[in-house]
Amino acid sequence: MESPAFFYTVFLSSLLVSITSYSIYVGFGPPSKSLRDPFEEHED
Repeated sequence: MESPAFFYTVFLSSLLVSITSYSIYVGFGPPSKSLRDPFEEHED
């Protein structure tokens, strides 16, 4: 377990999980109230 590849894998995996969690939080959590919908603004 002293291999650098193990630590790179753990780092990249945790980075991917944290970015995914943050984007789900922004998309569906309380900050989503301030997001605008460009398709509703330009509805014909």
